Amino acid sequence: MSIRKNVQDIVIPSEERHIRMYPMDFEEFLWAKDELPLLDLIKERFEKRKPLGQALHRRAITLFREYLIVGGMPQAVSEYLRTKDFEATDTIKRDILTLYRADIAKHAPGYEKKVEGILDELPSQLSKHEKKFSLSSLGRGTRFRDYESASLWLEDSMLVNMCYNSTEPNLGLKLNRDSASFKMYMGDTGLLISHAFDENSLVSEEIYRKLLFDKLDVNEGMILENTIAQMLTATGRKLYFYSSTSRTDKNRRMEIDFLIAKSKITSQHNVSPIEVKSGKRYTLSSIRKYIKQYGRYLDTPMVIHMDDLREEEGILYIPAYMTMCL
Repeated sequence: MSIRKNVQDIVIPSEERHIRMYPMDFEEFLWAKDELPLLDLIKERFEKRKPLGQALHRRAITLFREYLIVGGMPQAVSEYLRTKDFEATDTIKRDILTLYRADIAKHAPGYEKKVEGILDELPSQLSKHEKKFSLSSLGRGTRFRDYESASLWLEDSMLVNMCYNSTEPNLGLKLNRDSASFKMYMGDTGLLISHAFDENSLVSEEIYRKLLFDKLDVNEGMILENTIAQMLTATGRKLYFYSSTSRTDKNRRMEIDFLIAKSKITSQHNVSPIEVKSGKRYTLSSIRKYIKQYGRYLDTPMVIHMDDLREEEGILYIPAYMTMCL
């Protein structure tokens, strides 16, 4: 339904309203797992800005890691709940990816190869430290206008979530959008994992188990950041980031993973910068530079990580599973 040309001859009555359907977010995953008491507690602790506590935090993180791996495609979630088998779930996800490719061939006539080229390049682009999508990876001399239609098709079909650079991170995030500077996330992180580890016909149970227990030597930042993008998108937000590559002033060189505006707008202090950190040890140079540079625009600076909630020096550190509460 999201691809306009498929419904161009269908008259939608004025009484009907379009609703965008996303993959299940973590809240819906907890519904499916029948974890309503834990879900209520997570929401309560977020509102009160209090940590969940060691035992419950471990439980919530384990469930969140399951969500990272399985993703939010309802058929994949259903298979996982039924079988508790990661390989069986991976088969479902690969069936979905195969259907996506068939849809690309059918509904993107004239630029299907470009659409597939972008989709195949996604895992390697997201695994880079600098996650802005580099069109040069698609071919020498590639220009944005050559692939603009393909990227817009992917966004319209909801196979990807686009995140645009807002060059001036104030209230008008969209007004300052640089359409040629973007990050591209897979619409569903479970599908991203099956897509990224596709050397074999299936991602093995062993790899999934290592991902579940944080024992796999991969760029987990890629997986976590994609999930945060997915969860923010499910709240109805458009995604923006901030990147400044000043050659003359090192204090202005920074990259902020996400920017979100608060729901009730005031005359100033409306935008929250968000940094996503997957490891135990990390630096916060970019967000500290941002706070100093854009204090007049600043709402609550946040770090999304895998530890419990805390507040330090004006920064709110929230566990990744609380992203659904933003």
